[in-house]
Amino acid sequence: MKRLLELNNITKSFTGTKALSNVSFNLKQGEIHALLGENGAGKSTLIKIITGIHQPDEGEMILNGVEKVKFNTTNDSYDHGIAAIYQDASVFENLSIAENIFMGHQRVNKITRNIKWKDLYSRAEELIESLEVKIKPTTLVKNLSIAEKQLVEIVKALSANAKILIMDEPTSSLTKEEIDHLFKIAKKLKSEGTGIIFISHRLEEVFEIADRVTVIRDGQFIGTENVTDIDTNKLVQMMVGRSIDNFYPKSEVEIKEPILAVEGLCRKGEFNNVSFQVHEGEILGMSGLIGAGRTEIACAIYGITRPEGGKILFNGKEISINHPAEALEAGIAYLSESRGEFGLVLPLDIMANITIPVLKETVKAGFIRKNIEKKMTREYVELLDIRCSGMGQKVESLSGGNQQKVAIAKILIARAKVIILDEPTKGIDVGTKAAVHELVNELAKAGKAIILISSEIPELIGMSDRILVIHEGKIVRDLERKNFTQERILSAALGELDS
Repeated sequence: MKRLLELNNITKSFTGTKALSNVSFNLKQGEIHALLGENGAGKSTLIKIITGIHQPDEGEMILNGVEKVKFNTTNDSYDHGIAAIYQDASVFENLSIAENIFMGHQRVNKITRNIKWKDLYSRAEELIESLEVKIKPTTLVKNLSIAEKQLVEIVKALSANAKILIMDEPTSSLTKEEIDHLFKIAKKLKSEGTGIIFISHRLEEVFEIADRVTVIRDGQFIGTENVTDIDTNKLVQMMVGRSIDNFYPKSEVEIKEPILAVEGLCRKGEFNNVSFQVHEGEILGMSGLIGAGRTEIACAIYGITRPEGGKILFNGKEISINHPAEALEAGIAYLSESRGEFGLVLPLDIMANITIPVLKETVKAGFIRKNIEKKMTREYVELLDIRCSGMGQKVESLSGGNQQKVAIAKILIARAKVIILDEPTKGIDVGTKAAVHELVNELAKAGKAIILISSEIPELIGMSDRILVIHEGKIVRDLERKNFTQERILSAALGELDS
């Protein structure tokens, strides 16, 4: 099979630190090749070299088996038939689908230089229909779902005759149905000869869609395997350098008195008549499809939004929470699933982010006491093994997994009794996932009450004492651990309550 792309002994350093060291990778025509590694392993740097954002210090890149290339800009890469699709689509929200598809290479009249609008929309419609997508080319992109925006990016790549497609965490914000549709399109493109580089932290997706997998660790090439010749345990060992014998380290913890209770909580259009308790030492899982109301319930408890009815009780006493600061004061902490938007202040450094919840302890006479701030921060940097150049490093420059650890540190430092974790392992690698699971387990042992919201049913089954299943804003099942099955949870999430 023809090789579309070869990278041989690629090395790249930043300010003396090697991000990649002699890494090799190749992509064949009509192949889906997964590229895996922990956060900070070097995947992003390698992709940025392929797409022309960075240039390698050493090594060579070859296209179609014969052409040695070095891209100085993203346009160089794009002009050679390479396109990338990221989890956050790079689209122009206020332009139509067709305008986005042909941005930069619109069809124009040679004499008047006016855009051939009829031709543009007709060609866009042909490309959209070729992928069996039911969206109109005249639709404004701002009215599309995340999945549809990603499909626009794919169609844009097709319009430029891209033969190499990079999919970087494309499924992290998609529903199961949207993922299935995306995979159907990927397989169609593969059958037509397109080579796809697929990056995901969800190993089950790799086994579902990929032909081969290459693993890099700490900036070094570890190996390339056929997916049919490898299993999850071997893949994890390649990625983290050790086996993870117990990915879900659930311990038996004595569950004591209820700490938090909600009674008849409701908010129009989001959830209705929600009642439950979470106890000291308990991990209460919360399952449901995207849009079911899980996050909305958490936001109402934490004071981000105001419930329109019902009660919130803490240690048996009714409390009123009108603001997140009041929730923290009461002993409730919340880790948002959107760490960049709500969990962290990305331009600030690690110290500032971690100590935000305890400013009263670090500030005296209007000045931050840096010695106190450093001491507090160091404790959590060491506890969570946050990989950084120093505590003064800007959070925006950290890898996704280390950003998540900073967000978790910010929750822990508040010393809350009730901790709501909304998708705490979303978008992080398997090694960091295992560390988060162990931390959640230790928090339960320490008597914290944990509400764990996750779209990964195996994670909920592995970590929870009970699971609440939410469907259309209502709790439709309250399952004890002995009754956990994927089928029972998923059927309830879909509104099917027979099993």
